[in-house]
Amino acid sequence: MMENYERKSTQSRHTQETRIDLTLSLDGSGHSRISTGIGFLDHMLQLLTYHAAFDLELAATGDLHVDGHHTVEDVGITLGRALAAALGDKKGIARYGQCFLPMDETLVLVALDISGRGLLVEDLQLPPVMLGSFAAELVPEFLRALAHNAGITLHVRQLSGSNTHHIIEAVFKGLGRALRQAVARAGDNIPSTKGVL
Repeated sequence: MMENYERKSTQSRHTQETRIDLTLSLDGSGHSRISTGIGFLDHMLQLLTYHAAFDLELAATGDLHVDGHHTVEDVGITLGRALAAALGDKKGIARYGQCFLPMDETLVLVALDISGRGLLVEDLQLPPVMLGSFAAELVPEFLRALAHNAGITLHVRQLSGSNTHHIIEAVFKGLGRALRQAVARAGDNIPSTKGVL
């Protein structure tokens, strides 16, 4: 009989560069309350949360007078740690998730394995442009921080696309959809012949 406990985690990361506080529930309804000081990042995290059907409360302050790098990376680190903690021993999860996400002229593939081995393999053609106060080049930094700290093998591939906003939005929506599949309750056992993930 599959356990029906709440999969939830509260995490904080306070450094001399950033202060991140968040609560993540994997068994939510897509509700989010997010404030990072970077409007585009807030929007992308809202999309991820909605499509994953997670609930996320996130407050971040950082040295944005320098740039957004520390804030974006540290949000990825903290969210990854929360995801790992909420999953616990990973008993009963589907483990794998994938999504082909179209967004107008853009098509992005996101595939992941909650393997316990953090790795990002990405093929994104993002020009060095700003979307509001968000630098497009920070997308791989966020994904890498998330994957390594969550223990996820994450592949993200851009198959087509020319509009930077569309490409990034497809990445975050696709990531949400793939996570939704992977964390779904699918049985009683740890989904590995090793008996551990």
